[in-house]
Amino acid sequence: MRCGLQMTCDAAPSVTKGVETTSRLGMTTAFYPGSFDPMTNGHLDVLVQALNVASKVIVAIGIHPGKKPLFSFEERAELIRRSLSDALPQKVGDISVVAFDNLVVDAARAHGATLLVRGLRDGTDLDYEMQMAGMNRQMAPDIQTLFLPAGTASRPITATLVRQIASMGGNVSAFVPPAVLEALTSKLKDTTSTKS
Repeated sequence: MRCGLQMTCDAAPSVTKGVETTSRLGMTTAFYPGSFDPMTNGHLDVLVQALNVASKVIVAIGIHPGKKPLFSFEERAELIRRSLSDALPQKVGDISVVAFDNLVVDAARAHGATLLVRGLRDGTDLDYEMQMAGMNRQMAPDIQTLFLPAGTASRPITATLVRQIASMGGNVSAFVPPAVLEALTSKLKDTTSTKS
């Protein structure tokens, strides 16, 4: 395989069949799917990294009819925008937030994305994500999966743990952006007062 600086590769035809092998990362749209319920510092870390690679990132919130999220789609979308605005205000115009309820590769393709962003915390994530990347490549060889490692501080963070800790009165300020902390505190206070 011979690869030049502009990402032009001469690889075996079985590898490149149906795939344009010239990439212009400066004009690339990335698709970053997840539940983001709530947005964590880990999510924000991966989003910032994705914005360093792609010119536009579509943050895609998966909608599952069988699941009852803590935050509505609209609330999650606003928290994502506010979190990025607080961290990198100059990059807010480079993201959009959409909902999807179909296959990730189909949603990415529908939005014109050529990169699928996946954050990795540890080896367990890598094992799972490698299987998904292989399946996605079979279904959509035109969409490349990009693994971005979580920073040391955000490796142990999961949205599930954040929800659990917050619901039990624990302090999650080290795990979520300030806008999310404020929304979580308010949401859980409302939930507690309606149960009383």
